[in-house]
Amino acid sequence: MKLNWAERWVVNNPLRVVQQRMELKKLKAMLPLKPHFTALEIGCGRAAGAGLILEEFLPSMIYATDLDVHMLEKARDYLPSEKRKNIVLVAADGSSLPFRDGSIDAVFDFGVLHHIVDWRRAVSEIARVLKPEGAFFLEELYPTLYQNLITRHILLHPRRGRFRSDDLKHSLAREGLLFKDCRELKAVGILGVALKAP
Repeated sequence: MKLNWAERWVVNNPLRVVQQRMELKKLKAMLPLKPHFTALEIGCGRAAGAGLILEEFLPSMIYATDLDVHMLEKARDYLPSEKRKNIVLVAADGSSLPFRDGSIDAVFDFGVLHHIVDWRRAVSEIARVLKPEGAFFLEELYPTLYQNLITRHILLHPRRGRFRSDDLKHSLAREGLLFKDCRELKAVGILGVALKAP
């Protein structure tokens, strides 16, 4: 699902970059990765997150995907040339990823999964493209935060079948993705890393 004007403002806000930088430091503390791996970011927007992943985790390559071609155009303008050589921008839906099975070492999700209509299929796709023992780093929000009386009239999200804590954890576990570590506020969201079974 593409973002509306309000959500574009939120994700393109400089404070969002500060938040993502702090979250990446926490995620790295949960699971540091050796440099020179292959990463995938779903729903990259203008690719601020991909740039921060590059700085913090030092992958050799990041595939930054987004369903919205307009956001990928913003990413081309936003990313400095020295980062663009390690970041490949790809137009793709998170529920149908154009990557081979077991080809990615780490997948990153900055609050995108809850925007995907068929989020269970997206979880399945993430598990499919991850290598055995690959890592899924995620920051996700729960409906109490984005479908309350105020935000449901401002933000655009699918209305039905949204996940809460148990729904998300069960879907991840069904696909062989088990949390190594996480920080969670049950009414708000989760920040964590899940590992794919060997």
